[in-house]
Amino acid sequence: MSLEFAYYPGCAAKQVQKEAASSAEAVADILGISLKPMPRATCCGAVSLRESKPAFSLAVAARILSEAEAMGHDLCTICNTCLQTLSHANYRFKNEPDILDGINAVLKKSGVRPYQASIKVHHLLWVITEQVDPELLKKKIVKPLNGMNVAPFYGCHSQRPEEIFDGRKGEKADQLDQLIHALGGQSVHYDGKDKCCGFHVMLSDKEEMRTMVGENCLDAKNSGAEIMISPCTLCDMAMGAYQKPAESVVGKSINLPEMNFAQLLGVALGVDHGTLGMDRLHVDPSAALKKRNV
Repeated sequence: MSLEFAYYPGCAAKQVQKEAASSAEAVADILGISLKPMPRATCCGAVSLRESKPAFSLAVAARILSEAEAMGHDLCTICNTCLQTLSHANYRFKNEPDILDGINAVLKKSGVRPYQASIKVHHLLWVITEQVDPELLKKKIVKPLNGMNVAPFYGCHSQRPEEIFDGRKGEKADQLDQLIHALGGQSVHYDGKDKCCGFHVMLSDKEEMRTMVGENCLDAKNSGAEIMISPCTLCDMAMGAYQKPAESVVGKSINLPEMNFAQLLGVALGVDHGTLGMDRLHVDPSAALKKRNV
């Protein structure tokens, strides 16, 4: 099975959540996953473009997918919103040929290679849990989590709508849980694990967004979590950078370290903390890691 992919980190990982990108690239290298850069790829447009200009959104997605297709690889991303946006478009292209023909006509006028709808869209988390040999992962772990209680925060865009994700379990997703157990940790079960982080209402309803962040984090911490991990750069931003502001809304201290899944995986694989960008986290995980001798 080929572990070569056209790599689409997304805008957040390039500009704000750079630690997610450096961590993803480091762990991929250790696990034999080849992430090929996509130099001409643009922003996916996310949910806002899909709602305001749906045809334009499809054209943008087709252009990105076509670049990966021309490289001869499936596409791999580390952002749930990019995953949902590109998977949604890809689902339509594969199931609505008239839509694909119309979008390709637009691409041709712009001098862009038409998309043949021959590739799949993956999340790096899925690649690691579904395609990497579990024995290889086990051999590469140098700092097991020693029973650490880790809260998986899936976020909504990697789960819904279920039909676009090529049978990836939808709202019954368990890839983060699998990874936590593989690293020697305990997966914390709590109601908020598959809820929205609130990122997409950050500008329209600041208080509601911070309430969502606070309630999700408190739910995890009250359920015994020592650390929270997410597979989404936007969820990382919400649950990390906005955790302190959320405390004033929910009226309680939270102080729960939150990091991208690739950062915690990188710790277990022995990647240096500088590469993992641990100093960029908004809640320092050092005490939690030291407690478990990680």
